[in-house]
Amino acid sequence: MNEHTTPPEATEAQPQQPADTLARIAELEAEVAQLKDRWLRSEAEMQNLRTRTKREVDEARQYAVTKFARDVVEAAENLRRGLDALPAPQDDEPELLAKLRGGFEGVERAFVSVLERNGVAKHDPAGQPFDPELHQAMAQQPPPEGVAAGTVIQAWTPAWTLNGRLLKPAMVVVAGEGVSETA
Repeated sequence: MNEHTTPPEATEAQPQQPADTLARIAELEAEVAQLKDRWLRSEAEMQNLRTRTKREVDEARQYAVTKFARDVVEAAENLRRGLDALPAPQDDEPELLAKLRGGFEGVERAFVSVLERNGVAKHDPAGQPFDPELHQAMAQQPPPEGVAAGTVIQAWTPAWTLNGRLLKPAMVVVAGEGVSETA
């Protein structure tokens, strides 16, 4: 054999080697692409989990006092019922009664103010259109002159919300269409 001639097995192996290398590179690139895709999906899933967890923690903080707020709202309504049960102010009423009424009204204002600072809001529905999200219809009556059907004509209790979420619906009387006077 001549020194400059290559043996037949070497000629066959050389073209084979670049093809193997190219195949291996393509295989590794495919694996890298697959791992990158899995990594990106995992990162997106983790971001979604962080966002969802933050939202759930915020909601838990915001609404953790719901049961307590419902109980406190009940106390505020009872205070209002007590004030409504007092006789109407008169010029000749005893000074003690006037002072008690004024004191209780001040307590009620302060109480409602504390509730509002803590996210509990009172909504007076009288004269508003009936909203099943905020109101519970307790009765239906014929609409008074100039009042449209479906309007709240009397509120027995106000609606209460905690940070925009309903705590307690308003108990209301609604102007009904086609309701007879004897109904």
